[in-house]
Amino acid sequence: MMVTVVRLLVNLVVALLMVAAAASAAAAGGEVTYDGRSLMIGGQRKMLFSGSIHYPRSTPEMWPSLISKAKEGGIDVIATYIFWNLHELQSGQYDFNGGRDVVGFIKEVQAQGLYVFLRIGPFIEAERSYGGLPVWLRDIPGIVFRSNNDPYKVYMQNFTTKIVTMLQSQNLFASQGGPIILAQVENEYGNVEEAYGEEGKSYLRWIAELVVGLNTGVPWVMCKQDDAPEPLINSCNGKKCGETFVGPNSPNKPSIWTENWTTRYQAFGEDAVVRSATDIAFHTLLFILAKNGSFINYYMYHGGTNFGRSASAFVTTNYYDQAPIDEYGMERQPKWGHLKELHAAVKSSAGPLLSGVQVNFPVGPNQWAYVYYEDGGTGQCAVAFLVNPEKHGTPVPVTFQNGSYVLPPKSISILPDCKNVVFNTATVSAQSNSRTMSRSKIFDRPELWEEYKEAVPRYDDTTSVRSQKLLDHISTTKDASDYLWYTFRYCRYDNQRISNGGLLNVTSLGHALHVFVNGQRVGSAHGSHEKPGFNLVAQLPQGANNAGTTNVSLLSVTVGLQDSGAFLEKKAAGPIKVVIQDQNNVVHDFRKHPWGYQVGMVGEKLQVFTEQGAGQVQWRSFSNGFNPITWYKTVFDAPLEDAPIALNLGSMGKGEAWVNGQSIGRFWASYHTPKGSSQTWYHVPRSWIKPSGNLLVVLEEEGGNPLNVSLDTATPTSFSQLCTHVAAGVGSLDRVPSDKSRRTNTTGRLMKLKCPKKTRISKIAFASYGTPMGSCSGEKVSSEYLEGACHSKNSMATLEKVRYSSFYTLPF
Repeated sequence: MMVTVVRLLVNLVVALLMVAAAASAAAAGGEVTYDGRSLMIGGQRKMLFSGSIHYPRSTPEMWPSLISKAKEGGIDVIATYIFWNLHELQSGQYDFNGGRDVVGFIKEVQAQGLYVFLRIGPFIEAERSYGGLPVWLRDIPGIVFRSNNDPYKVYMQNFTTKIVTMLQSQNLFASQGGPIILAQVENEYGNVEEAYGEEGKSYLRWIAELVVGLNTGVPWVMCKQDDAPEPLINSCNGKKCGETFVGPNSPNKPSIWTENWTTRYQAFGEDAVVRSATDIAFHTLLFILAKNGSFINYYMYHGGTNFGRSASAFVTTNYYDQAPIDEYGMERQPKWGHLKELHAAVKSSAGPLLSGVQVNFPVGPNQWAYVYYEDGGTGQCAVAFLVNPEKHGTPVPVTFQNGSYVLPPKSISILPDCKNVVFNTATVSAQSNSRTMSRSKIFDRPELWEEYKEAVPRYDDTTSVRSQKLLDHISTTKDASDYLWYTFRYCRYDNQRISNGGLLNVTSLGHALHVFVNGQRVGSAHGSHEKPGFNLVAQLPQGANNAGTTNVSLLSVTVGLQDSGAFLEKKAAGPIKVVIQDQNNVVHDFRKHPWGYQVGMVGEKLQVFTEQGAGQVQWRSFSNGFNPITWYKTVFDAPLEDAPIALNLGSMGKGEAWVNGQSIGRFWASYHTPKGSSQTWYHVPRSWIKPSGNLLVVLEEEGGNPLNVSLDTATPTSFSQLCTHVAAGVGSLDRVPSDKSRRTNTTGRLMKLKCPKKTRISKIAFASYGTPMGSCSGEKVSSEYLEGACHSKNSMATLEKVRYSSFYTLPF
């Protein structure tokens, strides 16, 4: 027995070494070339599935796990943008430390045996504030962003060259033996090119010359750019590129899908968008067939968190949470599992897909067969795909090569031996899960909190910036803060006293505004993601100006900066018109009037959200909550549960929160949709937490209730219902053959059920090996199951034997 154990251990070590060697080989670079069929690495054609994971939207401690889960899901390439405004905070001053360590991120990808798709931009959009551009660029004289403009081109070239040179010094491009096989410049320029006219066309030509001259040794792409200059490859972004992509603008360029949207980003005031696993799988496979696609990048594969003030206008702090890996780094099922099976099925037929001859023909009224033949089209059928594009209706029976098949609506079946179905995009065998938020600690006692009320500045307090007109919010704050105080005072106007009371009317370009008269709030208003501008009308209090001076303080608030559109350097925010209509209907215009300004909150400047800064102000005992412009602080110990952590801020209004001096992002729990708050939970990375004595500071703008704030943990739900099935050869693809000789013997399938960590299968409600009725398809599970005409009486007994396992695989 001892000998057996030793032998198993030796075999295990050898196996691990072989896996490590294979992973290392997979990440090894080589010459990257391409033709009209695919990218080629070291002379070998590649069918590549890529997943976007942005290094600043998670933490360095999370990177290894995220990359590992992507690899396990069948991802070959990790894609990331480079975030200019993250790295060059001031002109010529760079930061690549900590969460900004893009080199460390790429090396982690390489260590796990994956390739890298580097999207430099440096304009990236990406729901990043200002599209990733540094706000200080606005102050460059004569600058016009993203155009044939010399000032912009100088700074854009400097940053792009800085990034490429830095990565080349670390030998990270494939031509140097590194993992970077593909790079991108600019981002969706085709959306704005027309606005720049001939200067846009000149800019495009200059871009091509710039990146080719950097000598990276890898191809460059431009997404949504049908006129991408040679040798840049034009690529597609969207949800249905198998239908919408016009194709490469040269027969010598491959079809690349740079953004296959796995969901949609969410904005405050909007509900989350869920894109089903079946829809993603269908359009991914359709792109491969209809467009000869060979490189598909899921945007996002893991969205993560918009920490701090990094999100663009109105975008929530969680980002693409419905991606295959959720905000907290957990697999979102069945999306993750279904795509994993798709990847395995496609790769099992990569040879004929990349080198075979495709022939397609109808097999039904609107159903098609895509068949690939080897040996230049003279050989036998190598792999076949049966496509039913009909979105609705009942499954359609079709005949192919004397075989009968049933195609569900909007589905594609894969037949790697041209006979047996191993995968159908509409048939989900991966189990479903959901995320459960469990309360770890609630801060429900007044003695747990202290508060510091921000003073409302008056005109006499705002002496550092004065003007005789309304100033633009962005140009004044330079994005140092979301907040800008506009202050003015009046006693007489045009030698006439404004009569008692009246209406204050403010027109703002966005995004939110709070109005105070003599220190008391009299109104608030905000715009939306689709319409950031708004009007605010507030009733002036009676007696506000009976005698003496009336002070009006406007707190203008941005919620991130716009991330797209032409001429971003001209975009403005904040009040553009302020008038008072008195009770005699006389309108007094204050646009040209003495104004004072204060950038940011006093608490921001003192950094009261840090241990040191908190000591700079006088904190008082908690009063009654619901106070506007108030800071709250408390301390807490780390949850004992080994799970991701989130703050439940559903009882708060709007503001920002910090843990141990690090911003977990903006919150806006009060911005409701008919379904409730757009975002209730806010991710707190485990690596930011100490075992005890953690400092939580919350800045509340509107007046929320901190007594209902809680610290929660996130786990996959303890499944109330777990469902999976294998049908007609369709199921998990652990046994898909890798060579032609074995394709004709594909019969074994695996059915998998897996419970969360530290849980077990408590009950088996139904089991049938045969022809059961009921469905696990899509995102929901049928509530009723029935035995069919064919049924094995041993089905339940077989499963009951292993019921106490947390994971079990049944071979069929």
